[in-house]
Amino acid sequence: MWLKTTIAKFQLRRFRSQVKPVAWNFPNDLMTPKRILICLPAGLRELTMVKSFLPTINYLFKPADITLLAMPGIKVTDIYPRKGVQLLTPTLEQLSWSGLPKKSFLSTLQSNHFDMLLDMSIEPSDFMSAVLLSFPGAVRIGRGNHLGNPYYNFEIKTKHLRDERNIYRSMLATIGQIVNRNIDNAVTADSNAQ
Repeated sequence: MWLKTTIAKFQLRRFRSQVKPVAWNFPNDLMTPKRILICLPAGLRELTMVKSFLPTINYLFKPADITLLAMPGIKVTDIYPRKGVQLLTPTLEQLSWSGLPKKSFLSTLQSNHFDMLLDMSIEPSDFMSAVLLSFPGAVRIGRGNHLGNPYYNFEIKTKHLRDERNIYRSMLATIGQIVNRNIDNAVTADSNAQ
């Protein structure tokens, strides 16, 4: 196991060194996404929490198309609705020996031309890190003090360290303030859905 992890870290380091910085026009680039990829967390509890925030995410970024990307081998079709969002769950055959996505899988993702990636992971993942690095031309939003640059080009720090629900709520509220959309109604709706 440690050999796989070591090789994955080496491959990510090499991949990271090839990423060239891109200039962004904030907040305009946050206000006009057309295709968004939401990187889902691995844990069942966190997956359920992210599901409760889907109405807020849809509200913030409407009319953008939203695609959810699950971790390899995790079945999210039982948790997430089948209509209104597109779900992608990579199979184990789409992974390299070290656990990173194969180039063919990354090419399939890149063919969707996502212009924004929102990483909802709480714990770092080599798989999701490789996905983030494969979209250098997209706005990549993540939690502050998590992966940093070059994985993200927009980090949102919160005062919450372990409270996932408040971390997600704080991230989405910050995005809502930037794009000038009050998320109180959407947050109230997701709180009532619990």
